[in-house]
Amino acid sequence: MIKNLKDKNPKIHEEAFIAETADVLGEVTIGKGTSIWYGAVVRGDMNTIEIGNYSNVQDNSSLHVDTNEPLKIGDYTTIGHNAVVHGCTVGNNCLIGMGAIILNSAVVGDNCIIGAGALVTEGAVIPPNSLVLGSPGKVRRELTEDDLKSIKDNAIRYEKLWREQHI
Repeated sequence: MIKNLKDKNPKIHEEAFIAETADVLGEVTIGKGTSIWYGAVVRGDMNTIEIGNYSNVQDNSSLHVDTNEPLKIGDYTTIGHNAVVHGCTVGNNCLIGMGAIILNSAVVGDNCIIGAGALVTEGAVIPPNSLVLGSPGKVRRELTEDDLKSIKDNAIRYEKLWREQHI
């Protein structure tokens, strides 16, 4: 469902995919080649949500904001199944693992992997090129060139997937 909330209207690029059971509500901007998959909720009611180009929000993920906490997701970023991303900034070319949680005011730099089930606490700053694991999440190592290629390849694969299946 794509729905306006009073004067807050989603702006979805004509070359984006929104699954039939996904909910996109309020002040949300979705870029070219981006996909929002089944059961995902992207709710820009109290503030804005911006999702860049060629990113994907996988099944049953929740993206939300707070009054003073917008949400910004960069280009070529994957939000894995059942992740919760709330009032924070996630850079370009990131992978947010399945079931990961990122809380208000956190900043995840470009080229990061947040592992499955990891918790990025409120206000945390994750440097670019980091692998974060655990709860609370801690930087475990710097990403390799192979890691960085894998993140981008995954985002491109999801863009091709929805185009092959849904257009």
